[in-house]
Amino acid sequence: MSNLKNLEDYVILIVAESATSLGVLFDYLRGFGFKVLVVDDGESAVAMTEMVRPDIILLDVILPGIDGFETCRRLKINGSTRHIPVIFITSQANTVDKVRGFSLGAVDYITKPIQSEEVLVRLRTHLTVQELQRSLEEKNKCLQEEIVQREKLIAELDAFSHTVAHDLKNPLGVTINYAQFLSKYSTQISEDDLQKYSDIIMQNGRKMTSIINELLLLASVRTEEVMLEPLDMDEVVAEAQGRLSYMIEESKAEIVVPTEWPVGWGYGPWVEEVWANYLSNAIKYGGEPPYVRLGATSESNGMVKFWVHDNGDGLTPEAQAKLFVPFNRLNQVRAEGHGLGLSIVERIVRKLGGTVGVESEGILGKGSVFSFCLRQHVN
Repeated sequence: MSNLKNLEDYVILIVAESATSLGVLFDYLRGFGFKVLVVDDGESAVAMTEMVRPDIILLDVILPGIDGFETCRRLKINGSTRHIPVIFITSQANTVDKVRGFSLGAVDYITKPIQSEEVLVRLRTHLTVQELQRSLEEKNKCLQEEIVQREKLIAELDAFSHTVAHDLKNPLGVTINYAQFLSKYSTQISEDDLQKYSDIIMQNGRKMTSIINELLLLASVRTEEVMLEPLDMDEVVAEAQGRLSYMIEESKAEIVVPTEWPVGWGYGPWVEEVWANYLSNAIKYGGEPPYVRLGATSESNGMVKFWVHDNGDGLTPEAQAKLFVPFNRLNQVRAEGHGLGLSIVERIVRKLGGTVGVESEGILGKGSVFSFCLRQHVN
């Protein structure tokens, strides 16, 4: 009995042709706190069960109209009522009726004349079984959710190791080779070459640091909960441009920023990372020199669409399909040069309740428009 709630929380439906003959049982069960409903035919039983969803049904075999067996059959073929235990009430405890009842999904039989104490024991038994079943189903559901989450984490760990190996291997190899060269020949090369090789080492060091920071950010976005706030997008974009100042200077990129921004809700450090990724891609894959326009549009669905338009070669539909893949699919579908950064963008914007996108005609000089949407208001 420890698995049962208070008996007042259970609803018992009694279906019998002569309800008055069950008056003693009705009063007896009410005395223990059960909520007891009574109907006198099968059609009413089906309708009542649909409406009330009792916890258990006491069903007389002999009823006017459709009999108890047909009533049970209808209850058990209905997805919303099939789980409710049915106990038959019969004056003929023959084997044929029992087999027929059990085959229709009944859990038990009670024979007339009814013994109230026996009914109470059977009710408690089957309600306990039902509670145990519900508890087991809930635990199974939680277990399945945990398994899904573990599979996601395993896939992400696999992608993480693959990304580290893929993205760090080249800059690390370049750094080691040039460091070894300088260690061996530093006294034999000119100052200009020494500076050039040192710059290469520093450039690859920055690249590796950026990759590591991106991976750490990606991991934190998955687990960290942040408070959304209205963003000063001028300030956020300025921070992102500051981080890329060396790239902007080297490429002689022209960045055009609007004088006013519509308000979008988000988390500043994460949105700055989105802009930094979009801007760095626009500079790397833009024209020569890169010409990059930033902007925003208020949408009718309560979102603000922020975008970056470059002047590069554009992207084919096939190339576009490989962008914004979830991080755990990076080792399956990878867009060269974009994969890690845009996977971070996709995760950040999705966590902030928005969406990402790309538009491109794939025509030389027309470029591509990378966008992300944030909510204009947060309740």
